[in-house]
Amino acid sequence: MDGLTAPRARLAAGPALPPEAPLAMPVQSLRAVPGDGPRQRPSSPRFMAWRRAFVLGGATLLTAFATREMGLALDIARPTPLQVALLLLFVALFAWIALSFLSALCGFASLLGGGGRRLGIDPAGPLPVLATRTALLMPVYNEPPARVMAGLRAIHESLAATGQGEWFDIFILSDTTDPDAWVAEEAAFLALRAETGDEAHIFYRRRAKNTERKAGNIAEWVRRFGAAWPQMLVLDADSVMEGAALVHLAAAMERHPDVGLIQTLPVIVGGRSFFARMQQFAGRVYGPMIAAGIAWWHGAEGNYWGHNAIIRTRAFAAHAGLPTLAGRRPFGGHILSHDFVEATLLRRAGWSVHMVPALQGSYEESPPSLIDLALRDRRWCQGNLQHAAVLPTRGLHPISRLHLLTGIGSYITAPLWLLFLVVGVFGALEVRFIRPNYFPSGPSLFPEWPVVDPVRAMWLFIGTMALLLVPKLLAWGLLLRRRSDRRGIGGAARSFAGLLLETLVAGLLAPVTMLTQSADVVSILAGRDSGWQPQQRDDGTLPLRAVVQLYWRHTVFGLAFGIASWLVSPGLALWMLPVTLGLALAVPLAALTARPAMRLPLLVIPEESAPPPVLARATALRQVAREAEGEAVQRLVADPSLREAHLAMLPPPRGKGEPIDTALLVGLVKVEEAATLDAALAGLTRAEKAALLSDARGVQALLRLASAA
Repeated sequence: MDGLTAPRARLAAGPALPPEAPLAMPVQSLRAVPGDGPRQRPSSPRFMAWRRAFVLGGATLLTAFATREMGLALDIARPTPLQVALLLLFVALFAWIALSFLSALCGFASLLGGGGRRLGIDPAGPLPVLATRTALLMPVYNEPPARVMAGLRAIHESLAATGQGEWFDIFILSDTTDPDAWVAEEAAFLALRAETGDEAHIFYRRRAKNTERKAGNIAEWVRRFGAAWPQMLVLDADSVMEGAALVHLAAAMERHPDVGLIQTLPVIVGGRSFFARMQQFAGRVYGPMIAAGIAWWHGAEGNYWGHNAIIRTRAFAAHAGLPTLAGRRPFGGHILSHDFVEATLLRRAGWSVHMVPALQGSYEESPPSLIDLALRDRRWCQGNLQHAAVLPTRGLHPISRLHLLTGIGSYITAPLWLLFLVVGVFGALEVRFIRPNYFPSGPSLFPEWPVVDPVRAMWLFIGTMALLLVPKLLAWGLLLRRRSDRRGIGGAARSFAGLLLETLVAGLLAPVTMLTQSADVVSILAGRDSGWQPQQRDDGTLPLRAVVQLYWRHTVFGLAFGIASWLVSPGLALWMLPVTLGLALAVPLAALTARPAMRLPLLVIPEESAPPPVLARATALRQVAREAEGEAVQRLVADPSLREAHLAMLPPPRGKGEPIDTALLVGLVKVEEAATLDAALAGLTRAEKAALLSDARGVQALLRLASAA
């Protein structure tokens, strides 16, 4: 067949990859502090120490006051062990709420005063003129290729519209393990080049071994090509960014040589299910204020969320090489939540890390259902708990350590809330059924009556709820100030109704998530690894039977907890009703919120009412895109140009002394013994088939079987 002798060096449409430009990326030590960062002090807004003192000190004072009130409400002059446990849990949980409240309050003040801009980026001003190249890195792992390429084409066209598209190069970095999806990616890559007419700025590479997952995927690109691109911008499979935003980010990196990373605030879009629409409404209404608050007091010690962020390539290569953690999985091994750690290592080396919440034009999507969110959360939970091993790293900035603690706390708080509720019920049992000792010090003229202050407890509850709900109202009020945003969310009345609906449903789902995350933490502590599963992007619906299998335990726990609360006291059961109701309704809530939402005039966001051009284009391309289904070998047989391109993109053959690929050897034997291609494919595992398609001998063997049919 003509494909067997196709030249390996070039594709019919041009090289799949540019010439290599190697850049060393040494593994960093967590015990030694590097000393070769930038010479100048990282740029940061003025009075940063006072800002942090206000947020952290204010959260401490609020927590101290609430702790005093809780102690008085419990009357712990002579505390019992359960009261002490309840108070300690309350302190930890209230401190978390207080810190979030103060940070959001600062975001409100910042946006009200016209703040939120960083690094001289002015989205309303003229586009700067670039002088350096930026690589757009799109890591993919078993994703629908046509969907990914539609987003990349929209980005490419948006960049071309700025007149500065020649400064950007797109790299599709595949870690796909499914051989059929891999060949479909290659076909989609060739189609993207043909549709854009751009062979000079769009490239594709697949790793045969996806070592270290996404972090290893990016690191492999840095080591092979990083020296040729001063900046790299990491995307996610569902990311879309406007060309103007990309130009502003690249120009900011050029203007500020001390900056190592700039994180944007991605707006959640594209939600179809009720759950996804609820998430995108919450993110669009509350997100800008929360992000502005974080940026206001984090300054140059910002964080990295793993995508939609631009990074200085040489700084990343020199200081963000991740070590392998000691011990077994799930705590040992490769670092899963790599983004937080990479940001802390960059800042440790003297590079500043900034967030720019005022820059618009950065978009992403969210999981379509509670079930898909739980699957993603399981992986993130393990990665964030791993950060406990990174916390002792020498030389980290205190705010960087706080980022790691916050990541850990975002999952540890779930079992803490569960313990708080359980201890509260046992405390109520203690008060009701255990006879108190009114004369604990012997005979006395006056007894010591135990007193629980229900009025103080009620006001403490109201105050806690205010800390949770007031930021939502403030963020909603900020959005109403701009006419375009106000119209985009449906006006004041409809958006307020949407806010109430989102708050109600989120409140019911919160205990379900609490129990799920608590089980995840226990599972991880027991040594179970989360694995690496591709993320669901569009449809989150599952058969009702599958939903019941996943959430029947939540329902049983909720009913048992409600009954136990009622047996203790009807009043306690009433207080616990939001928790028990959400758990008892876990199955219908998970099932109904995963369904496509009816087109109600609620939970609308401006990007949906008036989509920006890049989003409208990406949506239109995805709607007409059709995933080319088919088995990989049959597609190579039927399409000579794809076959030629596939052969040209294969890695060089194994060198002498390199590790032996046992999957390839077994696959070659199976193909040799098979009478037909169908028989061979039926006997191959996915790993063996992928290994055969990764080697010229394997491809030739499969094609010979196909030609013999």
